[in-house]
Amino acid sequence: MRILVADDDAANRRLLEVLVAKWGYEVVAARHGAEAWAALDEPDAPRLAVLDWMMPGMDGVEICREIRKQERRPYTYILLLTTKAQKQDIVEGLEAGADDYLVKPFEADELKARLRAGKRIIELQEQLIASQEALRFQATHDSLTGISNRAAILETLRTELARGRREGMAVGVILADLDHFKQINDTYGHPSGDAALREVARRMRQAVRPYDAIGRYGGEEFLIVAPGCDAKGALSQAERLRKAVGECEVAIPEGPVRLTLSLGVAAADPAYPEGPDDLLRAADAALYEAKRGGRDRVELAACGVS
Repeated sequence: MRILVADDDAANRRLLEVLVAKWGYEVVAARHGAEAWAALDEPDAPRLAVLDWMMPGMDGVEICREIRKQERRPYTYILLLTTKAQKQDIVEGLEAGADDYLVKPFEADELKARLRAGKRIIELQEQLIASQEALRFQATHDSLTGISNRAAILETLRTELARGRREGMAVGVILADLDHFKQINDTYGHPSGDAALREVARRMRQAVRPYDAIGRYGGEEFLIVAPGCDAKGALSQAERLRKAVGECEVAIPEGPVRLTLSLGVAAADPAYPEGPDDLLRAADAALYEAKRGGRDRVELAACGVS
């Protein structure tokens, strides 16, 4: 872990550098308050700082206040070093945003223990953030395929339609359904069906543009939202998806199988007030026509779209 040590007294700063490095930390040294603030304002700033209270330019308390104003940045644990031992001074430092304080002259073992406590708090916060991110991912992604789940892809569709209306931009929607997928489950079992779905999702994810969104709409059905795509562009995108899945066999534990997609396409014209339900109904009707027309094909919605 990197630790910033800031003290305008060269001898004190060197002592801190030696001790902190001895305890296994990577040291970033600052000679005054402005230099300390510059180091802490970097994107990869040290997460733990030992600041002398009295420094020219910006003192340790001022730095505490500035850091705490930036609520979105990763948390910085701050230990103030001070010769001020009065209760009101200590309260001032803590209210400014310091997490702990140590009165000079300090014992090395006490500093070591307080740094260890700060490190532990930072590590616990990182674990909490990682857990929150994992929960967020689980809430918005399909557990089998790793792509967006139904709720998340529908929210993306609503967001892109609103943005399209603001910016005068078309939005393409593609509903894709695996043909005869029930036969895979009935013939080889659901584990093989799951393997096939994962591979199909992977191929589709690679075939769409980086700024398109793809989600599992239900069962073996997928929804693709393509910002900036009119009917012609969405048809072209759907055809790429069809080829990505159908041109090569899909490997399952029992051996390779060929899978195909039927796709229905609709595109929202920003000049017309189609809502997500209207657009999905149009794409679903086009998907039905693709199925009725022999499967392994793409159909464009006939109404309500550009």
